[in-house]
Amino acid sequence: MTDPRSADISVFPDPVYKETVLRPLFDGAKDHHVAGFRAIDRAHLVMLAETGILDAEQAREIAGALDSIDAEIEPSELVYTGEVEDFFFLIEKELKKRIGPDLGGRLHTARSRNDIDHTLFKLGLRERLNLLIDKALKLHAALIEAAEREKATLVVAYTHGQPAQPTTFGHYLSAIIEFVGRDIERLFDAYRIVDLSPMGAAAITTTGFPTDRALVAELLGFAAPLQNSYSCIAGVDYITATYSAIELMFLHLGRPIQDFQVWTSFEVGQIYVPNSLVQISSIMPQKRNPVPIEHLRHLASQTYGRAQAMLSVMHNTPFTDMNDSEGETQSMGYQAFESAYRVLDLLAALVAQIRIDPARVRANISRSCITITELADSLVRREGLSFREGHEIAAAVAKSVVAMNGDLVTDGFEPFAKAFQKAVGRQSALDRAAFAEIVSPEYFVSVRNRFGGPAPEPLGAAIAGYRKDATNLAGKHQTILRRQADAARMLNERFGALKGTA
Repeated sequence: MTDPRSADISVFPDPVYKETVLRPLFDGAKDHHVAGFRAIDRAHLVMLAETGILDAEQAREIAGALDSIDAEIEPSELVYTGEVEDFFFLIEKELKKRIGPDLGGRLHTARSRNDIDHTLFKLGLRERLNLLIDKALKLHAALIEAAEREKATLVVAYTHGQPAQPTTFGHYLSAIIEFVGRDIERLFDAYRIVDLSPMGAAAITTTGFPTDRALVAELLGFAAPLQNSYSCIAGVDYITATYSAIELMFLHLGRPIQDFQVWTSFEVGQIYVPNSLVQISSIMPQKRNPVPIEHLRHLASQTYGRAQAMLSVMHNTPFTDMNDSEGETQSMGYQAFESAYRVLDLLAALVAQIRIDPARVRANISRSCITITELADSLVRREGLSFREGHEIAAAVAKSVVAMNGDLVTDGFEPFAKAFQKAVGRQSALDRAAFAEIVSPEYFVSVRNRFGGPAPEPLGAAIAGYRKDATNLAGKHQTILRRQADAARMLNERFGALKGTA
């Protein structure tokens, strides 16, 4: 039997492979990873020189060639021709053209595309996480300011889609503040994994050359090198941690966004959206459409879906270096960041500008009898009844007021006196004024002064705590950014020293 290899005269790359695989990968690299390639080449070169793997003259010539490539080649104008396999080999080809094949090939000593690629992807995620965290912190701050502004503003709170109890808008927003803070912490947890450098792992097992992995990590602004070299090229938990955190954040944000959609409806109407965020109908002049909330809802869903898709791609893949976790998958994931940025910016702007319509809130409270729980509670405290007795009396009062389409404060006393007499066999000590106070929304909120409640004291303490948390989170991020800025300056200085220009 003839060995098919002996008759194979085909030339790489096959035209279809070129267009379906190599060109998209090349375009993705030039669109997303040029700065990362430059930083990795420089950091690796500095390390090779400072460890003596390359001598000073070799390092100087390679550094000069890298500078000339940057000055003469504009990546955005490159068109993939198939002459080289990918962006990495393009740079190597240019090096060899400038300083010869021997010296031009020495930059790749003690490294592989495997550790280069995962370092590139981590640099790309780190940059995007920095922006995502910054925008999330701004949303967090906007929510805190709104909660402070609205800490005494009454709203109707819902359970199971029905009016349940009065609270304040500040109290409601504080619930969002708490999970947004936890979601930001999850982003930092993911960041901690992203912030470990794979460089120096080479293909799988490191190298026999006396490399300094910690130096390269420091020059690239990483917190440290990732220890196990196999994990450097096979572990994808930096990807799954990142997109899990994004998935959860935008799943969580979608829920209050849905509330805002309901609360701005004509039937509920307790949120007023200003004209700057309202679009009109093309045919119905009376309509005020708060469409930014619709965009928030679908963009949050898109972000969630894109993040979830990244996790699905990682599922049941081999524990090795693999294309599933590399270029095109990374580019797909970046779309989740793009829609995430839009949600965070728009939601922060919306929260800062929306207001509560007090007249609509009053009307909704009045017709829903949602303060009736406090009547039952007060009967326990003031009349010595069991809660079940108080609950049954309160239920009878609410049923009567709703039947007459009345208002609990002004129309509820007579039904109350009748229900109390029937249930207890005596008159209540509560007069009309005391009853009106007990069933008012202001009283309802004021007596809910336990830890975590909407009354002024616990809510004020909570908001003060959120401000402290926000300061700590922002400080944590600034520490990371300063380290990375210092690393960039250090890399520039050490690379310049190779050329004798520092």
